Order: sequence, then structure tokens, then C-alpha cells
Amino acid sequence: MTLEGVNPQMIANNVKPFQPTHPGEVLKDELDYRGISQRALARDMGMSYSVLNEVLNGKRALNTELAMMLEAALGVDAAPLLAMQNEYNMMMAERNETFMEKLKNIKRIAAVF
Repeated sequence: MTLEGVNPQMIANNVKPFQPTHPGEVLKDELDYRGISQRALARDMGMSYSVLNEVLNGKRALNTELAMMLEAALGVDAAPLLAMQNEYNMMMAERNETFMEKLKNIKRIAAVF
């Protein structure tokens, strides 16, 4: 047991979601809830509608600048959105068999050093 009372060895503490959540999904839900159109938001933020749409549909990564712009426009904290994007990126990389094989090869090579 750790000081926080959570045993890191418990299976439930190590479960990852089947489908990672892209921050665009959360933002898209927020816009829908508020009744804000993607086109209007993109226009008001001075950015391309297609870029915003791609982020909201999980086809493009949320970057720091856009997260900060969305924070200014919507009042949604940028840091948790960026953490979500990072977690999404890590999970997608872990599911990429070719990349994971490459990591195994690098670890084998590095073990010689």
C-alpha cells in the first residue's frame, strides 16, 4: 500500500481504457452543450475552420497554442486538455505494433552499452 491508500499492484489501478479519448471529443461536446458552432468559434479565434474541425474530430493533435486559444475563448483549462492529448498520443504509440517492435530493437541495442 502507498501512503495515499492505493495499491499500485491492483489490476484496477493499471487498467487503460479500450479506446483512448482525444481532447477534441471533450471540446466538441463542450461546443455542442453551449450551442457554439465550430465555424463561428474558428472565425472568432482567427483560425481556419478546417484545422479546428480536424482537432475536434480527433484527426489532428491539439497543440499548446490552440489549447491556450480555446482556454481564452471558452474558459476551459489548457493544461488538462494537453495532458489528455499526451495520454492519447502515448496510448496510440503503444498500440502501434511497428513502433513497439522498433522500441524492442532499440532496447536490445542499448542493453549492450
